[in-house]
Amino acid sequence: MTTLKEGDKAPAFTAKDQNGKEVSLADYKGKNVILYFYPKDDTPGCTAESCDFRDNYQSLLSKGFEVIGVSTDDEKSHKKFETKYSLPFTLIADNELKIVETYGVWVEKNMYGKKYMGTARTTFIIDAEGVITHVISKVDTKASSQQVLDLVK
Repeated sequence: MTTLKEGDKAPAFTAKDQNGKEVSLADYKGKNVILYFYPKDDTPGCTAESCDFRDNYQSLLSKGFEVIGVSTDDEKSHKKFETKYSLPFTLIADNELKIVETYGVWVEKNMYGKKYMGTARTTFIIDAEGVITHVISKVDTKASSQQVLDLVK
């Protein structure tokens, strides 16, 4: 597993979004990107995090950021999640686990003594040249956008 860090080039990817459209990181060249990985659509923590990005989306756009969410859920699940919570940004379906593995966020987890593989909630801030400027591994789901803004002042 790769551990990406600040200063690394963000790995390229192409996958389908909630509308079945192919999206590549290259589509965002020249823009700052908040790439956030979350475990599962429509669960309490993931909903809080996504809605926080939604509620602060215009502020993030005004500061030059695009927001992209990634989970291993499929396009249909993402579309339902987007519609239910009026999410204004792209949600990438990584059900083949290519992006989560490339970014090093597909990890062994432990809940109630049961070990399983899952997505580690992580946010990568990527600059206009495609370089990772910050990695947030301890995400505050209720204030995720503020965590980003505090880092990029």
